[in-house]
Amino acid sequence: MFKAKTERIQKLAEKYPQRIQELERVFDRRTNAYIDFANVRPWATKLGWHVDVKRLKQFLDSFDSINSIKLYQGTLTGDAESEQFVRDVKSYGYDLTTKPVKIMKLSIDVSSIPANSPDILKNFIRAPLLRTLRLEAIEYLNNQLRELNRRGRTYLEDRKCNFDVEIGRDILVDYAAHGIENFVLWSGDSDFVDPLRQLIDDGMKVSVFATARRVAAEFGELVKRGLFIYDIQKIRNFICWKREMELEVEG
Repeated sequence: MFKAKTERIQKLAEKYPQRIQELERVFDRRTNAYIDFANVRPWATKLGWHVDVKRLKQFLDSFDSINSIKLYQGTLTGDAESEQFVRDVKSYGYDLTTKPVKIMKLSIDVSSIPANSPDILKNFIRAPLLRTLRLEAIEYLNNQLRELNRRGRTYLEDRKCNFDVEIGRDILVDYAAHGIENFVLWSGDSDFVDPLRQLIDDGMKVSVFATARRVAAEFGELVKRGLFIYDIQKIRNFICWKREMELEVEG
């Protein structure tokens, strides 16, 4: 059953009753949602709007079949914005899993290698592609790196904080020990194909919430088995930043 948590959500529900009806059918039994926010956040580039975690929590909480909303996001230690985001997520009532973001320094120092050597490039370009590049292309790329070296740049920073293991673990534990019957994953990452396949094969209801063309091709096999994919563009006004709403709703 749907009961709007805020007046704004109620007004939107009256404007878009079909969306509420759709989601009541999706959330028709005891449901857990799993939000890989590092995967969700970049969708804004494609969508042209951002997912507001506060409004998302209020919206999902409006469905009484939602048991838990789990959000996974790394913390960039020492970064005020990142640390505030984590505090905000906790205050909204999410079941939050976080860990420090790892910052890796990847060398781009080509001063000690031949101009046609792939030794540095192989850290950034997958081997099948690197093997097909002509020597002229490798030399060109190394020259670009050499120019960066002359400007004082000898490494790039790469941030890494992956929650695939934690999400897969929580999904299977919730299934085996907590009586969850409906699993809603907010991610288009193919790394989740195996745990979702197991759930579907065991008769559980499984949905992936994502945006068009941001779902791994591997999910196609699961759709044939019963996986439901829901395009979050349908619920934009319910979950986007308020200033990005497609219409003004008072209240």
